[in-house]
Amino acid sequence: GDNVLFQGSSMHVSGWARRFLFRSDQLDLPVGELSGGERARVLIARLMLAPADVLILDEPTNDLDIPTLDVLESSLETFAGALVLVTHDRYLLDRLSTELLALDGRGGANAYAELAQWEAARKLAAAAEKRAVVATVAAASPPVKSPPARKRLTWKEQKELETIETDIQNAEAEVDRLHNVVADKSLHADHEKSHAAYEALAAAQQRVESLYSRWAELDAKS
Repeated sequence: GDNVLFQGSSMHVSGWARRFLFRSDQLDLPVGELSGGERARVLIARLMLAPADVLILDEPTNDLDIPTLDVLESSLETFAGALVLVTHDRYLLDRLSTELLALDGRGGANAYAELAQWEAARKLAAAAEKRAVVATVAAASPPVKSPPARKRLTWKEQKELETIETDIQNAEAEVDRLHNVVADKSLHADHEKSHAAYEALAAAQQRVESLYSRWAELDAKS
């Protein structure tokens, strides 16, 4: 017929076609005469009319031109059901997703509220793994004896060196506490609190790294 049914409402086919960037004079064209991008938009238009509660899409933005990408994203935004997206398109994730299931490549999977949280968690995990490797190498290496050097620490630096191990322990305890905070799945329901928690964790991790760096600097001078 001349009408299509979309989300319970009837719409003339020409109006539906305009939503997917087709002109009225293209409605009678054979599909074979359309461009690749136009044929992709035909498929999207048909997909949006299919009754479904869930759409599962694997890399849906691959090989699409810019107009077709815009049409796809707008259509998925108006879809009333659930979307399961497998994609490397960062913009599509930020625009459409409400929860990310991130795979770590080692058989593990974790849920995140947004892509920025996943990236922050990956950086923290990489930094922790690097520190563990450095600690293992340091423990396995025999101490190198060197001739005693003249102490060049100031009084203030000496006091700082005496307390820096405690500072590091406190900073690492704070990192552990914040790891438990961000691991709480209930936090992901509140994007603002979740984002703030990940920022606090990143800052705490940075403090630990700064303290280790300062410790090495002071130790080299002592």
